[in-house]
Amino acid sequence: MSLKLIVLVAILLTILPTIHAFTSRTSLSLRPRQVASSTSNERPRSYKAYYFEQLIDHFPDSDRYAPHTNATFSQKFFFDDTYYKPGGPVFLYIGGETSAESRWSNLQTGIIQILMNATNGLGVILENRYYGTSYPYNASTTDELRFLTNEQTIADNAYFAQNIQFPNITGGQDLTASATPWILYGGSLAGAETAFSLVEYEGLLWGGIASSAVIHATHGYPEWYNPIQKFGPQDCIWRINKIIDKMDQLVEENNEPAIQKLKELFGLGALEDIRDFAYTIAFPIGGPDSYPTNTWQELNWVPAYDAPDFFQFCNNVTDDSAPTDITDVDRALSEYTHGEPWTGLGGYAKYVKDVVVSQCPSEDLINTSACFSTQNASNWAEPKNSGGRSYTYSSCTESGAYQVANYPNKPSLISRVIQLDYTQQWCNWAFPPGPLAPQAAPSPNGPNLKRYNKYGGLEISARRLAFIDGESDVWRDVCFHSHNATERYGPNQMLITGAGHHWDSYGILNVDAEPDFIKAAHQWEIRRVETWLKEWELEDRRKVTTIN
Repeated sequence: MSLKLIVLVAILLTILPTIHAFTSRTSLSLRPRQVASSTSNERPRSYKAYYFEQLIDHFPDSDRYAPHTNATFSQKFFFDDTYYKPGGPVFLYIGGETSAESRWSNLQTGIIQILMNATNGLGVILENRYYGTSYPYNASTTDELRFLTNEQTIADNAYFAQNIQFPNITGGQDLTASATPWILYGGSLAGAETAFSLVEYEGLLWGGIASSAVIHATHGYPEWYNPIQKFGPQDCIWRINKIIDKMDQLVEENNEPAIQKLKELFGLGALEDIRDFAYTIAFPIGGPDSYPTNTWQELNWVPAYDAPDFFQFCNNVTDDSAPTDITDVDRALSEYTHGEPWTGLGGYAKYVKDVVVSQCPSEDLINTSACFSTQNASNWAEPKNSGGRSYTYSSCTESGAYQVANYPNKPSLISRVIQLDYTQQWCNWAFPPGPLAPQAAPSPNGPNLKRYNKYGGLEISARRLAFIDGESDVWRDVCFHSHNATERYGPNQMLITGAGHHWDSYGILNVDAEPDFIKAAHQWEIRRVETWLKEWELEDRRKVTTIN
C-alpha cells in the first residue's frame, strides 16, 4: 500500500529486484511563503538516526495482547530542523510499511520539505513498529507479532508526540504535542494510520493530511485493477483481457495439454499449481499482493521516481512488428480456441520470460519457493524479521484487501483462478497459533475487518483531518474518494486529476515548476495547514484572555 507495496511474498525478494489536557502553547509565527526558492544543493543528503524508547504494549488491560509486557523497544526516527524557527509546528511523517531511511525524500524534497519551508516547521520521520530496525523482538513468530496492530501503531504516534525531546534545537525546548501543534502526514497505510491517529487522539494531535489513505478494510479487492483497466492503453488492455479469457476457458475445460503448452510458452512449464502460474504472469500488471517488478502503482510524476515498466510491458504486448518467432506464438494455441488467435500472447510471454523468469537461477527451481511456487507451507512460517512478513501479518489479521480477479462477467486482467482462498492459505501457513498468545493467529476465514474499520471506514472524519487521493490510484476504492463512498464535498478533501498513489508526497523543490494539478495539490495542502495553525493561535489567545 505505500510508494511500492511491501512484497507480500517475501521469499521472492531474494531473486526479484525490485486524551490529554493542553498546557500553554507557544504562539506560532508564519513566514511568507518561499516554497519555490530552494535548490537541491541546499538540502541535507542524509540524516542522523535517533532512537526513542517506545512502549511495546500500550493496552495492558486488553486480552488481545496477553500475555502483557512492560518492556520497551528502540523506535528509530529522523528529524530535519533546517527551516525551523521558534514557534513553528512539528510535522510528523508516519513511516508506514518500510524503513524510515526510505522516506528521507519527504524531508529533503517532498511534502514535508514543502510544509516546513512554508511554516518554519520541524520535520520528523517516525519508523513504524516492526519495520526497518524498530522491532520489539529478535524474531517475528506469531506470538511476537501480537503487538503489531493498528491501535498499537497509532498509540506509538501519540506517545511519541507527548514525550519526545529533540536535541540541539534552538528555541525548541518543548516541542511536545501539549505545547506545539503537531501535524501528521502519511501515504497509503501510513495515510490510514494518520487518519486513525487523528480520530483516536484528536485532543492531542492537532491536524493531519492522509494521502491515498487506505482507510477501508475489505477481504477481497478486485477493484485494484480497475484504474489499469480504465486508464491503461486500451489496445494492450483488450489483448490481456482476451488472453485471460482464453486461459480461463482452458482451465474451465480442464484441458491439461493446452494448459501445459501455455505454461511452456511463458517458460514456466515446470510450475505445477495453475494459480502460481497465473500469479507469476501477473507480475507486470500487479501480482496478487506481490509485485516484485514495477507496476502501474510505481508510475510517478517525478522522473527520478517514475518506473514506466508497465508501459514497456504493454509495448511488447501490442508490438505487431515483432519478429515472427514472437508473433507466431499468437497462434500456438489456436487449435484449442476454435481457430482464434491469442493476439499479443507472443509479446506477453516474451516479456515475462525476459523480465521475470530470467531471474530464477535455474529451471530446476521454477517449481520451488526459491522462484515461483508459493506452496511450501514451512517457508511461509519462517519467523525472521522482515517488512514483508510484518505487512503480510497486518493484511492477514486486519486490513485484508487481497487482490483477486474481477467479478464474474466483467473483464479481468488476471486469471479468475486467483480467488480469496489462494491468498488466505498463505496467512494460515505463515502464522500458526503460538503457545503464548494463540489469539494472535489470523482467522482461517480471513482478517477481522471490524478492528480496522472501527475508526470510521469510508466515512471517517476528524476536525482537522484532510484527505487527498489520486484519480488513477489502484488503491482508490479503499480510500476516501472511493467510488463506493458518498460524493465528497468540502475544503478538507481533494482528488488529484490523473494522479496515482500519494503523488502529492513527492516534490522537486520548486512548487511553481510542478505540473498544474500537483502544484494545485501542494498549494491546497499549504493552505489547509496554515488554516489549522491560525486556529491554534486563536485558541491560544482565547485561553490567555480567559486566564486574564
